[in-house]
Amino acid sequence: MGKILVIAEKPSVARDIAKVLKAGQKGDGCLIGEKYVVSWAVGHLVTLAEPEDYDEKYKKWNFSALPILPDEMKLKAIRQTRDQLKILHKWMNSPEIDSLICATDSGREGELIFRYIYDITKCKKPFERLWISSMTEEAIKEGFATLKDGREYDLLYSSAKCRSEADWLVGMNATRAYTLRYDALLSIGRVQTPTLALIVNKQKEIEAFVAEDYFEVQADFGGYTGMWIDKEEHTRIEKEETAKEIVAKVSGKQAVITKVEKEEKKMPPPLLYDLTELQRDCNKKFGFSAKKTLDIAQNLYEKRKMITYPRTDSRYLSDDMKGKVHNTLRRLNELEEYQPYTQPLSGNIAFTKRIIDNSKVTDHHAIIPTDGRLRVDSLTEEEKKVFSLVAARFLAVFYPYYRYETTKVYAEAEQENFLSKGTVVLEEGWQAVEKALVPAAVSKKKKKDEEEQKLPALTEGELRKVEKATVQKKKTKAPTPYTESSLLSAMENAGRFVEDEALKEQMKDSGLGTPATRAAIIERLLTVGYIVRKGKNLVPTEKGMKLIEVVPIEMSSPQTTGKWEKGLSSISKGNMTEEKFMASIRRYVQFLIQDAASGRRADVVFPEEQLRGKRRKNNAFGKCPVCGKDILENTKSFYCAGWKQGCKFSLWKDHLTPYGLTLDGGMVKLLLKNGKTERMPVSLPQTGEKGTAVLILNKEKGGQIEIMDFMRGVAETAKI
Repeated sequence: MGKILVIAEKPSVARDIAKVLKAGQKGDGCLIGEKYVVSWAVGHLVTLAEPEDYDEKYKKWNFSALPILPDEMKLKAIRQTRDQLKILHKWMNSPEIDSLICATDSGREGELIFRYIYDITKCKKPFERLWISSMTEEAIKEGFATLKDGREYDLLYSSAKCRSEADWLVGMNATRAYTLRYDALLSIGRVQTPTLALIVNKQKEIEAFVAEDYFEVQADFGGYTGMWIDKEEHTRIEKEETAKEIVAKVSGKQAVITKVEKEEKKMPPPLLYDLTELQRDCNKKFGFSAKKTLDIAQNLYEKRKMITYPRTDSRYLSDDMKGKVHNTLRRLNELEEYQPYTQPLSGNIAFTKRIIDNSKVTDHHAIIPTDGRLRVDSLTEEEKKVFSLVAARFLAVFYPYYRYETTKVYAEAEQENFLSKGTVVLEEGWQAVEKALVPAAVSKKKKKDEEEQKLPALTEGELRKVEKATVQKKKTKAPTPYTESSLLSAMENAGRFVEDEALKEQMKDSGLGTPATRAAIIERLLTVGYIVRKGKNLVPTEKGMKLIEVVPIEMSSPQTTGKWEKGLSSISKGNMTEEKFMASIRRYVQFLIQDAASGRRADVVFPEEQLRGKRRKNNAFGKCPVCGKDILENTKSFYCAGWKQGCKFSLWKDHLTPYGLTLDGGMVKLLLKNGKTERMPVSLPQTGEKGTAVLILNKEKGGQIEIMDFMRGVAETAKI
């Protein structure tokens, strides 16, 4: 009987799985045991082919060649990780292997990674699916005991495949069309462009805003204050003269308490975290970017094994998790700082509909701490902050409501009415947990505004003297720019920007992107120079503003992308066919090409790329080894100035990322001048092993970079 090949998404995950499966013998890009061979991808190993892979004519960007709509989409190996793909190809087609287990991340993108590898290697062997939400040893064992037939996830793969192909068709065609039409390198995407539109539209609101002065009158009743109000309880007074008249009228006069209203209110515990809510809170409390939060959460899941799968869009648990919840509470109770908040829950927790709801759990449940050993002392400060949020929220959902009493006191002086508000906390409930366990937020502003005054005991008919009255001059406030936190909310709830009520209802469950991709979309907008960070705010650049001017509303509207996300979700549920979805995408691509060709906004001129402009003058990094023109730089790569004439030479800045390096200008100059760099530290993507090596520019292969003479005792060569 042959072995079973397990394919994980990353080497670190593969090592954890191999440990459970007792596959400890090191092989080339794999770990071998008696029954299992465990190997891995390094993220995506396979991608959709480039236009020139279909036809050489697409090498040169030419409007007459658009749209590019292949009858069937082809796959190709990603060059820098080709070695690992070869290892997988060998094992997948080896007679030693009887069947496979897909152990990539349990989600749409993880499914795509495995299926693309399965397709490109032309593997025909049966496979099963490991679907887990935690990387603890217990969860892995349980997952292997309940493997599913891989074909049960065919619909998920169809959805992932359609997402990938739609992004390629829209992005590739629109980027070429609008770049050629406006003579500026424009990156256009199915999700990134409507996301940019949200930021641009917000900026337009801010720029159109004209601040207006207004006035309020505050009365001091001795021990507490009140604000003048009109019949609708508005405090705003348009004219300063009117405000001054009220001050003169009531100052030093008697006021009578006309009404005292007390109302007890309560606030339920918040729902558990999904990824978007966790990213929002980390941005608000700690200033973390969405990408940084995702990276930390992924680390806590994969390496630390202290939280469950983070790329989830659910904020609920399923009914079969009650036992795990009790186990997790016991684990948290082992940590001294959590004991004051775990012990009151011991044997006394209620599973409400706000916690357990099977109908609201799809691929993965909410993010909670795992029921394995929680080694908080081993965490970095940033990891501790994210874990504290997840742990505090997990405990808080089982605590009582936050209860408080609001008091409104109405007073009348000289026929002018005043309102005083106060709040008394009756029971902190769940808020006490989060206040105690979550580190202090970065900003301590706001506190004064948020604290309402404490009112004395007052009764109707009681007389109070207006000790003093003052006019307060104020200005209307402009809309606030997006932060990552508020942008994530806008992306998640893109349906609210849609005017059509029927479509708005349909889009309730879909937004721009998914929890797993939103951070990357924001980073992409920053990378291509469409937005910049100003403190915590995200602000569009001139280039970003102009892009939204030139693309049609269908491209920038969240309505279009929201409908597509709804369609992708329908495919995964079997309610829509791939063919119907992709037909709509192809029609849309043709529409975009026609729009770009029409020259609808021929008056728009894009700013010169700043870096490129400088390089053109006197700062080229060297000569292109393919055509001899200057090598210039943009935000993503070092590229040939002859790109419009069809030269495809480029050195991508992230090409060396799997080896722990980022390609910079100094390296490029050395490579173009000497053909190689000095020896530098690198790590091997297959094993993570560290060493040193020399970068070589192989000019005979059109500028391919190679890692040569890896030193760990024996010299090796690994192609990038």
